[in-house]
Amino acid sequence: MNRTSPCLRAAAAWAVVLPVIVAQPRTGSEAETIARRNAIEKELQSVAIVERKVMVPMSDGKRMAADIYRPKDTSKKYPAVFSRTPYNFNYWDVRLGAPRDMTTPLDAVKRGYAYVVMNERGHFFSEGQWDILGPPLTDGSDAMTWMASQPWSNGKVGTIGCSSTAEWQFGVAALGNPAFTTMIPQGFGAGIGRVGGFYEQGNWYRGGAVQMLFIAWLYGEQNQVRPMLPPNTSQEDLIRVSKSFDLAQQLPSVDWSKALTHLPVKDIIKAVDGPHGVFADRMEVATGGAMIERTPNDPAWYRGGLWHDDKPINIPGFWFMSWYDVSVGPNLAAYNHVRKTARHEIANQQYAVIAPTLHCAYTRATEDTVVGERHVGDARLDYNALTWGWFDHYLKGEDNGMPAKMPKVRYYTMGMNKWQSSETWPPEGAQQVTYYLSSGGSANSLTGDGTLVAESPPSDAPDQFTYDPMNPVPSYGGNVCCTGNAVTGGAFDQRKMEARADILVYSTGPLASGTEVSGSIQVTLYVSSDAKDTDFTAKLVDVYPDGTAYNLDETIQRARYRDGYEKPPVWMEAGKVYKVALPPMTTSNYFDSGHRIRVEISSSNFPRFDRNLNTGGNNYDETKGVVAHNVVHHSVQHPSSVTLTAVPHPASPTSADRN
Repeated sequence: MNRTSPCLRAAAAWAVVLPVIVAQPRTGSEAETIARRNAIEKELQSVAIVERKVMVPMSDGKRMAADIYRPKDTSKKYPAVFSRTPYNFNYWDVRLGAPRDMTTPLDAVKRGYAYVVMNERGHFFSEGQWDILGPPLTDGSDAMTWMASQPWSNGKVGTIGCSSTAEWQFGVAALGNPAFTTMIPQGFGAGIGRVGGFYEQGNWYRGGAVQMLFIAWLYGEQNQVRPMLPPNTSQEDLIRVSKSFDLAQQLPSVDWSKALTHLPVKDIIKAVDGPHGVFADRMEVATGGAMIERTPNDPAWYRGGLWHDDKPINIPGFWFMSWYDVSVGPNLAAYNHVRKTARHEIANQQYAVIAPTLHCAYTRATEDTVVGERHVGDARLDYNALTWGWFDHYLKGEDNGMPAKMPKVRYYTMGMNKWQSSETWPPEGAQQVTYYLSSGGSANSLTGDGTLVAESPPSDAPDQFTYDPMNPVPSYGGNVCCTGNAVTGGAFDQRKMEARADILVYSTGPLASGTEVSGSIQVTLYVSSDAKDTDFTAKLVDVYPDGTAYNLDETIQRARYRDGYEKPPVWMEAGKVYKVALPPMTTSNYFDSGHRIRVEISSSNFPRFDRNLNTGGNNYDETKGVVAHNVVHHSVQHPSSVTLTAVPHPASPTSADRN
């Protein structure tokens, strides 16, 4: 008979069970991950002076949290490789109770660099309030000045990073900080404001329509209400605290495929109980009003951290882009602009790599790279050799053949499935080839009679379709990132979309010989509508002999901005025909013999871009739209067209080249 009390029996039971719970074995993969990370951390500690949670002062007195790793040999001075990010780099993985993967700082230190990673203002342990367009400009420069003043520094700083760790580099480069020696920006579209005819303002717009990716991204990034530590907290305590919690937001997951349909647009983050911030709130810290309320040329875009084409860049740059990223067109325009406007010796020190991948997916290319559904071949490059070789040359002064032996532009041509080189973009010898839209008046859907022809039709047989903003054309694949589950980027067979009557389909006949299209693709439409305002979209498609139709790039133009973004909006009058030039698309694709070139025209691509509610109102604060009956005209008088940048080849590539 058990004589112990119920309380004692319970305690005895927990005495047996609790150690089992605490010592619960990890899964095999977790145990392997922890063991590997511990080994890397141990090696890092053996070769590096490690300083974590260093609070670096900015010019306004706020302090940004940084981790610094540098070689133990203090008899030498070292250049700094600087990565500045809004994301969590806390060295301790709170979930696993183990270090994070420290491969990058270990690699940098072993190569003779100090590696500095810093959080943006208002994120994690960095002080102040976060603003996507404000403090990055001054804080980035202040951080470099601080690094260059450290006793371990040789006075040179190079930057590297993809997406948010790249976008700030351009605005800071334009400040001319003497420590800023070179940059390697990757997937940097959200840092480019206005360049040439592009007014995307950091991936926020295309053609005046909102790129909705930022709404999903800002849900997890704007955090004006957050826990903050006392400003006198010691470095020792900060490190200790960071092993207990890392100040990361634990936000509920959101089904963005549904959330982005909410109207009004300005309330999308509010509707999923997201944090307040720069998207829809007039924050005191912000450089202007709520982002969603701005127009494409709003003065607020020019008061923050975006780089615009009136800002000089005079440091060597190694630019990385992707064909299926958000803004490769403006990125290449920025690259060309710097090559034309920088000081002569610096203009000649700008190099570019353009991969056939999604956003920041360069190193995930394989021997059989698949982007969406399309197999594009072996798209691998040795990115470590390229980037460290670049830094060795510019930060250490090594005569290692870089970049002298590199082509100015290394670009991957899909369809041909190989890397190519050029000294310019577009490639030397590129020619403009124009096809004109034509039909018998029924280009609607894949089964319609739309064609692309060499000469504009003599008379107009306009194509009409109905655009209902409550039933928009769904985005299917594309050149996108960061929308959660709302849009999957890449190339997908568009035929199921082309079954819709609100998509006009225009195709060439089967090509007699292969055609390389590498450069911009300009779609010009002559349109009319019974709505005051509406959108027109275009998509370039490679159609295989079996009918498979892979999307290459896509664009949109809001009709109210057809005369330019510096001017007041202009409205449409029923029955009048207007010329609308859509923002150029960009790609490098080989249309093999037997393939067809196709252009789709519609008025929506949602949620890739926000829906035009067709009212002529603000759009962002409206809940109801009107149906638009839109018309595309094509004739000698109204020559709707697509102009491709074609690169002539002396001979078609062999089948081995294409596989």
